[in-house]
Amino acid sequence: MSIPVWLITGSSNGLGLVLTLHVLRAGHRVVASVRSKAKSADAVKKIEEAGGSVIEMDMTESQESIARKVKAIGRIDFLINNAGYSILAACEVISEKEATLQLNTNFFGPLYTMQAALPAMRAQGSGTIVNVSSVAAQDPLPACSLYSASKAALEAASESLALEVAPHGINVLIVEPGNFRTNFVSALSDASPNPESIPEHYDNPVGQIVRKFLTVHGKQIGNPEEGVARIFEAVTGKGGPAGHLAGKVRRLVLGSDAWGRMKRKSEKYMNELNLQEESAKSTDYQE
Repeated sequence: MSIPVWLITGSSNGLGLVLTLHVLRAGHRVVASVRSKAKSADAVKKIEEAGGSVIEMDMTESQESIARKVKAIGRIDFLINNAGYSILAACEVISEKEATLQLNTNFFGPLYTMQAALPAMRAQGSGTIVNVSSVAAQDPLPACSLYSASKAALEAASESLALEVAPHGINVLIVEPGNFRTNFVSALSDASPNPESIPEHYDNPVGQIVRKFLTVHGKQIGNPEEGVARIFEAVTGKGGPAGHLAGKVRRLVLGSDAWGRMKRKSEKYMNELNLQEESAKSTDYQE
């Protein structure tokens, strides 16, 4: 069998870089994308020294530009849409520029990479698409409205896509991480408005959540090495605690914090749904 080929976006740092190196150590081929090779020189060096190749691709590029770069790779067995970021702000004060950038990066960019990779996957009759989302898509917190919306959109598209491509031997997996000890939180301070600029009437709970987020850097419960190992296992079906999940779950929840939030949210959802059975059914025609 040929050596599997991975395209991993957002490989300059965080889970993307850790996953890239993990896959390379497993003997697979990796094409890693970064926004700028110059600005990500250290990551590029690590990836290339490990045997991977690096391309420049910004998830806010046009559909045509992303398609050209993805199709140039040729065969792709595993597409990992990892690139993304978050802003923290009250929904009311998010600017058009901030909202557009958030949606372009977290939803439209991944959409375009999937569209570009699918023809080759269909032709080869196999492939796996992994969209890295967040527990925030299922359990949004204050200050996370746009980030949660962008990830929720990606999840909804993923679920529909999974049904469309299953007959072609293509799998789709949504990854929902909790808080992992990467640079994700530190990057929030660069992308988000200054906490001091949050209107006083939104200090509770928006301001409180923002300040909490910005103080947990380096203290997150999630171990990136273990997190990417679970992703690798879940998509390849090989070894480890998640190997048996390959092809059996649509969502891969990573982290005890994410699992707890998802469980509580699911129970609340079911309670609300059960309360509404009579009301929902009362809207049907009685024929």
